[in-house]
Amino acid sequence: MPELGFSTQQVHGGVSTDREHGARVAPLHLSAGFVFDDFDQAEARFAGTVEGYSYTRLGNPTTAAVERRIALLEGGTEALLVGTGQAAVTVAALSLLQAGDHVVSANSIYEGTRNLFQHNFARLGITVDFVLDAADPAAWARAITPSTRFLFGEGIPNPKNDLLDIPLVAEVAHAHGLPLMIDSTLATPYLQRPLELGADVVVHSASKFLAGHGTALGGAIVTGGGFDWAASSSAQLIEPDPFLAGASFAERHGRRAFIAYARDVVAARLGPAPAPFNAHLIGQGIETLSLRVERQSATALAVARWLETRDEVESVDHAGLASSPSHALARRLLPRGQGSVFAFTLRGGLEAARRCSDALVLFSRMTHLGDVRSLVLHPATTTHAHRSPEQLHEAGIGPGLLRLSIGVEDPDDLLADLEQALATIPARGAAVTP
Repeated sequence: MPELGFSTQQVHGGVSTDREHGARVAPLHLSAGFVFDDFDQAEARFAGTVEGYSYTRLGNPTTAAVERRIALLEGGTEALLVGTGQAAVTVAALSLLQAGDHVVSANSIYEGTRNLFQHNFARLGITVDFVLDAADPAAWARAITPSTRFLFGEGIPNPKNDLLDIPLVAEVAHAHGLPLMIDSTLATPYLQRPLELGADVVVHSASKFLAGHGTALGGAIVTGGGFDWAASSSAQLIEPDPFLAGASFAERHGRRAFIAYARDVVAARLGPAPAPFNAHLIGQGIETLSLRVERQSATALAVARWLETRDEVESVDHAGLASSPSHALARRLLPRGQGSVFAFTLRGGLEAARRCSDALVLFSRMTHLGDVRSLVLHPATTTHAHRSPEQLHEAGIGPGLLRLSIGVEDPDDLLADLEQALATIPARGAAVTP
């Protein structure tokens, strides 16, 4: 049989029919632990010489089925599902980092990841440098030090939609013997597969587009077989480990060294296991991923084009627009669409953003992304509220900027909602009554 298409794989890939009862949908295994047949099997499971499950924190059949499907859709060799997207970044990073190590990251990344790198990791003796001009390979190279362990970025950054040239950054990373980690939450494997563009590790907040319905939390880490972890500079992968009777993870697991360490050591010991029910919900959401993302991306571009024509709007940050600095990159790396999360800035500043946001009816005001429902948020007073005015200006996040996450509603209804909300903003020069 020829290789199956994406939409077919998202329904059939990685999951087989329940042989015991014939259920077509992957069963939900709501069990904290699993019975051993006998003493010897228990010993063998813990020694890792016999496949099977012992405790859901370490693995669960429902979770494993979703992991196989995500790995397949990403074009990877293996995936690890964890409790949240933040946990995915944390587990992946701590599988490569220890005290004294260093990370080089693009400047335009999710604020939760920025805070993790800058503050939480700083307490562990880990440092980070942010590259302001992510399109400049020399800027990435200058930031790398002997203690750098990986490079990090987002394929479609939030909220500015200023795309990352993944092949360019991958080339810099590999020239220095370093892996590249990409957060691909907003792209999803339907729009972009970073492993095929040179990345070595991909992370997702599965709570967003993979699940799609706003009811489940989860995160995913995916890896391919391209990076030689035996040549890695991460001590935990190349130094002898008592967990492996003195062998290193690279010696024992080869190209699987990173994901094996992430699963067996970091995730197993820190404990960010997903609930089987959440894993089940994510698996259900993935079955319609391409249908949702294709529609959401098309609608988002239509909304962005419409907003660009409005007098109330100063600028629109969407890579699908010819006016975007990322437009050429979007055509090269995201031909199926540029995602459905983008920002626009109102000329009236904070008061205009407040009026517009409060007047919206179909757009839910909430801190979430990738939902089937359209969402709106004001980053400067919510997700980025701790930043100084200078830092906000540097990031291009002004007081009039609103972030949209477009859902699956009829485009005309969303445009009508935005039009009536924009009508509440006083014309320029008119008196404003708070």
